[in-house]
Amino acid sequence: MQKGPTSKPAHLRLSEDQTTELADMFRLMSDPSRLRIILACLETPTSVGDMATALALSPSLVSHHLRLLRAGRLIQAERRGNRVFYLITDEHIRRVLSDMVDHVAESEGDLEP
Repeated sequence: MQKGPTSKPAHLRLSEDQTTELADMFRLMSDPSRLRIILACLETPTSVGDMATALALSPSLVSHHLRLLRAGRLIQAERRGNRVFYLITDEHIRRVLSDMVDHVAESEGDLEP
């Protein structure tokens, strides 16, 4: 039986450069404002203005964070007419974030009497 690339332990599947890239992704997500922006794009494409309003952040700050998140390949931009919408298109990132949100939400429920 032939083993695929996912049969190796996680620490053996990545090169040093890939490990650095992964650490950079986690670093990008470690800022609470950036994480809130990522989560705002999790379910539906969202514009800068809508994110700024929903998250009580300035549009310029949201734009700054979005530039970093796009460079880190966490968020994609999609132009619709004269507006740009941001979304998470990578299913791996979507699943990881959704699972982590579920994990944190259920942990909070476990603490209640």
